[in-house]
Amino acid sequence: MVRSRKGRSRRRRTVLAPAGPDSLRTWAVKHIEWARTKNYAERTLENRTQHLLLFIDWAEARDVVRVHEVTKPILERYMRHLYHLRQKNGRPLAFVTQVGRMMPLRALFRWLAKQNVIVANPASDLDLPRRERRLPKVVLSALEVERVLAECDLAEPTGLRDRAMIEVLYSTAIRRAELVRLDLVDLDPDRGTLMIRQGKGKKDRVVPMGERALFWTERYLGEVRPSLLGSLEKNALFLTSFGERFNPYTVSALVRGYVLAARLGKDGSCHLFRHTAATLMLENGADVRFIQELLGHASLSTTQIYTQVSIWKLQEVHRATHPGARLQRAPEVPPDGS
Repeated sequence: MVRSRKGRSRRRRTVLAPAGPDSLRTWAVKHIEWARTKNYAERTLENRTQHLLLFIDWAEARDVVRVHEVTKPILERYMRHLYHLRQKNGRPLAFVTQVGRMMPLRALFRWLAKQNVIVANPASDLDLPRRERRLPKVVLSALEVERVLAECDLAEPTGLRDRAMIEVLYSTAIRRAELVRLDLVDLDPDRGTLMIRQGKGKKDRVVPMGERALFWTERYLGEVRPSLLGSLEKNALFLTSFGERFNPYTVSALVRGYVLAARLGKDGSCHLFRHTAATLMLENGADVRFIQELLGHASLSTTQIYTQVSIWKLQEVHRATHPGARLQRAPEVPPDGS
């Protein structure tokens, strides 16, 4: 992570450099270039490049430089390395992270085999760790959301802007990257909708926007945005104090600050409101397929994790149907014994 001149955090870009006609680095570069021609999302390409670099550095330290030198045992050895690797805080890598680092390698060697660069794919029969189906760590109640929103200082222009942004996150359950990419033309007040362009997987979708979120957004547009508007950015819906489009990490820090200020004993940021919106809608009777459409999930199985978080409905059914759910209390005897 590096800092820009105005203190906004951003990711350090990773760059692959060719190093010989048959080297891992050279073919990794070609693979990324091929994926770019197939319209892979830029963030996907950056993540894939980063993970390929980590493997290539590890392999070169062990004198494995050429693609033909990579075998299944070497890949299995790298998997064991990931399993035993410790982060700066001393914790191991989560299994989902380990899988995430191996998937770009599978993609690279599958592509190399299709290009007839290698005779056999050494990653084809790898047994990757099982993916964990983890529940969201924290979900807010409706009252807790109101406490967070109440922390925005509406006497300050930026407080009103921040209230509008959090209201949009809560109402539409969009991702932070989708929030910062919003343009003025994406808001349709008459229909009460937002157009999400180039969401995850480069997919567009339209999501509903509640009346309250629309009210605060229109207040921000009328009372605050004109004073923030600079010469550099004319289209962005939400602007920083410098008149620029927000950086995703800056939005995360901003939202986390409001969550902490509410003193809920919970931590979280933009994704917290995404989890909360989905969970509360399910608890209030929304069909999981509509939640899938709202969140922009490609697979229903991804959305169904929220049915596990939504415990209220399960408790209701449990109380109504389980014979041992209710405590049987003895009838009270009047003091006079009658």
